[in-house]
Amino acid sequence: MVTLIYDGGCPLCQRAMRWVERRALPGQFEFLPCRSRERRERFPWMPDETCLAALQLVLPNGRVLAGDAAIPEILRRLRGRRWLAALFRIPGVGWLGPRAYRWVARHRHVISCAFSASRSVKAR
Repeated sequence: MVTLIYDGGCPLCQRAMRWVERRALPGQFEFLPCRSRERRERFPWMPDETCLAALQLVLPNGRVLAGDAAIPEILRRLRGRRWLAALFRIPGVGWLGPRAYRWVARHRHVISCAFSASRSVKAR
């Protein structure tokens, strides 16, 4: 089992974790909000700033994959999405992936608001 640490105060991050949880192979993930007491007790060496800046995937051997580096490993643990992990080996993805992830991470609260606004317009 891996531990996925995420920004629990971010609606976009919460939705992403629910998406992963619905598709996860049984027993693959444990989800911990960054600012939770449990995360601070179990991973005291990880400052809040680190797990608020990017999701952190803690592997069973203790190795940590952060942000875009965690995505292929997450995909390998999902039903029907494992093949997507291979896309991260395509030339250019190694250059583009980190930049795209950082942009989304920096703007996640604005993106969350935009999704919420578009949903409320559709509901009318």
